[in-house]
Amino acid sequence: MDVLSDVVALMRTGRPMSGRVSWRAPWAQSFRPSPGSAAFQVVLRGSCWLIPSGGDPVPLSVGDVVFLPHGGGYVLADHPATPVQSPACSFEEDTLFGSATFDGDGAETVMLSGGYQLDTGRAHPVLTGLPGVIHLPATLGRHNELRAAVELLASEIDNPRLGADTVVTSLLDMLQLYILRAWFDVEGGACEHTGWAAALADPAISKVLDAIHRDPAHRWTVESLGACAGLSRAGFARRFTALIGQSPLAYLTWWRLATAARALRESDASVAEVAALSGYGSEFAFNSAFKREYGLAPGRYRRQVCPSHEAGQPSIGKA
Repeated sequence: MDVLSDVVALMRTGRPMSGRVSWRAPWAQSFRPSPGSAAFQVVLRGSCWLIPSGGDPVPLSVGDVVFLPHGGGYVLADHPATPVQSPACSFEEDTLFGSATFDGDGAETVMLSGGYQLDTGRAHPVLTGLPGVIHLPATLGRHNELRAAVELLASEIDNPRLGADTVVTSLLDMLQLYILRAWFDVEGGACEHTGWAAALADPAISKVLDAIHRDPAHRWTVESLGACAGLSRAGFARRFTALIGQSPLAYLTWWRLATAARALRESDASVAEVAALSGYGSEFAFNSAFKREYGLAPGRYRRQVCPSHEAGQPSIGKA
């Protein structure tokens, strides 16, 4: 898979959650911090304010999208001066989709809310480097795919039909990817220095990252990666390290071990098979590298995170 697809697949755990909520002014609801989760809010009707913890109020209008990738607490309100009520919502409940209405006699605001549980132990630097609040204002002619995904998701939540569980889950995946894509399109175009936004906006480095993620087991060298980028070996190494903060081979090793850990959790492949699929020529070399990164030998890691993988007890791989 490509970089952004891999980021979502690597960190996601459990079921996503979503809902449609209607408020009538005056209202102000607090959403408590939820470490290890990511949340989004989309204004479907009306307007409101987002007040992040320790941050300035952000005005939101119809079509605006807000993404909070680190589970920070925040308040949604019809006005920053409205008294805040006790926390009314969180993303801890195992609810794929639902709806709620809070009665009042003022102007109505309708929000599409959603959340994902993430495994912070497998955090990819693409997400850890994001700001606490990403605001994507509705702009005519921009982010059309994101707007389409929002409309489809809102329709499914309002009128669930046969197959809604699968449709909503797929749309939530799409929505998260479209949010990330939109953010990196905006940020990458404005970025002049370093970081993942700059790396993904750099055609040469983005091409290399895509190659690594699509085939991590390939016998990559700095020279072959430089050729993929269309750069000299030394020039490529300097450029990659300056943008990513790691050398090309250090990132390749980290990603190979991350994909190996996922295979150990989600498949019944033997340790030797996982080693080969991860690009290691010997099980011994793989065991040593894995233990340095995760603090456990691969077999012990599998038994610890997946109790079903006990000796003599075949497990059922995740779908």
